[in-house]
Amino acid sequence: MTIARVSSPEAFRAALSDAREQRRKVAFVPTMGALHEGHLALVREGRRLVGAAGIVAASVFVNPTQFGPNEDLARYPRDLDGDAAKLEGAGCELLFAPSESTMYPDGERTRVRVERLTAGLCGPHRPGHFEGVATIVSKLFSLVGASYAIFGKKDYQQLAVIRRLATDMLFPVEVVGHPIVREASGLAMSSRNAYLSADERHRALSLSRGLRLAYAAYASGERKATVLTGLVRAEVEPVTDSIDYVDVTDADSLVPFEGDASVGSRALVAIACRIGKTRLLDNVVLGEDPATSLSGSP
Repeated sequence: MTIARVSSPEAFRAALSDAREQRRKVAFVPTMGALHEGHLALVREGRRLVGAAGIVAASVFVNPTQFGPNEDLARYPRDLDGDAAKLEGAGCELLFAPSESTMYPDGERTRVRVERLTAGLCGPHRPGHFEGVATIVSKLFSLVGASYAIFGKKDYQQLAVIRRLATDMLFPVEVVGHPIVREASGLAMSSRNAYLSADERHRALSLSRGLRLAYAAYASGERKATVLTGLVRAEVEPVTDSIDYVDVTDADSLVPFEGDASVGSRALVAIACRIGKTRLLDNVVLGEDPATSLSGSP
């Protein structure tokens, strides 16, 4: 199966419309490129959802509106040919790789904002980020049409925002969350892991270690938010360069549990911190994710 590449929105929309006219189901995987096994797992999940007769499409676009002024837009890793080869090997048939001027035409003024879900976690630390995410995903969903869209759970807040977006904007898209894919060490896969030195990569293992401690405590009956966050912080604080947050929140509303509040039957434990200059995320959903979700790949 040879992957087809298109760069114009019209060609992308037409290809998927043609597929649906042939009664082929559509799965879509939006990415910013620099693909790793986590992305390819999303492609394979898309293939599973639509079956052999369906079509799996992906996009590669480094979206400038979701980067802050001091973030890594300029140095974000890019390898379109390598990404296309990886996508093809995973079963993707169609790659949309537009230019920045195509997605943000001269004079554009429109942004999409999802409220409340963006008030905490990464929201205060990355002003405008989720507005940029919601805007580009709205553009992509308008092109893709009726489909499954698969996103990784590592960016849990982003997944929640996109689910809300698809519902509120009446997009004919079923948003599917895929479990975090981890390296053999337990480190959550991320394109930004490429920035880590050997020492930084070793220190980054504190994130999954801390989450495992919180998970084990919860499994043993601990429900106090402060105790759960304290277990995570005890692991990450000694080895990280800065911490944006370690929070326990409601898994749906993302509202944090304060102090000694009981987290109940289902809750998100989420971390954002920096190892060197690299910002890393990780999380686990207590009461939902299996213990194996924090283990490394075999």
